Amino acid sequence: MEYTYTIIDSDATSNLQLQHYLEDYGDFVCADLAQNSNDGLNSILKFSPDIVFVHLNDMANDYFQMAMELHQYVNNIPLFIAVSKTKEFAYSAIKNNFFDYWLLPYNEFDIRKTLLRLQKRLPKEETTHTLCLKSYGDYQYLNTNDILYVRADNNATEFIMKDGTVANAFKTLKTFESRLPKNFVRIHQSYIVNTDYVSRINYGKSICALKLVKQQLPFSKTYKENIDGLKKLLSKNTISNLN
Repeated sequence: MEYTYTIIDSDATSNLQLQHYLEDYGDFVCADLAQNSNDGLNSILKFSPDIVFVHLNDMANDYFQMAMELHQYVNNIPLFIAVSKTKEFAYSAIKNNFFDYWLLPYNEFDIRKTLLRLQKRLPKEETTHTLCLKSYGDYQYLNTNDILYVRADNNATEFIMKDGTVANAFKTLKTFESRLPKNFVRIHQSYIVNTDYVSRINYGKSICALKLVKQQLPFSKTYKENIDGLKKLLSKNTISNLN
């Protein structure tokens, strides 16, 4: 459930500041950065972002022309959000169908309201199988189908992949609990498991065994309800040997 965006801004400071704000919302991934209208148009045609942030300045008319020109080339027009130090270009932005207009310095409340409206306007289907781990300017993309389980490591999180590699994110396990697909279940304070790889549930020893590896994950009483639900899910399409 992620949105891609392009920033068109010749000011490196406000550019980085905007990226910093968007990182806090988790669902927004930077597709590209551009410094002028020509590079911006090329970036939009190349990456097809969901959102385009445009820092309006003395070249504002070029940016409005770019937004109009875009209709010649694509059917799915991204949502444009203007950023400016003054209200000077607000009317023109409205006339050019910009989604919103932000005044500098950035206001966290305004950003939150806009992004919530944006998510209602562009609802994302929960069919994505890619998880993006972001750390400053580093973006790592994981296919969730390849994740065996997720493990807490103090205030960081480790993603153990089926090929044996480990990916790290400097956020807590709870941060990812709601962002992972429905086939991921929390079974312990320190573990979330991909139910597609569970091969055994042992209530006596309070462990889950996994396919592909000899790893056994503990589950705790706190999450017994999740384990019961997992057992019921796994039993649906199996031939049971009832003793």
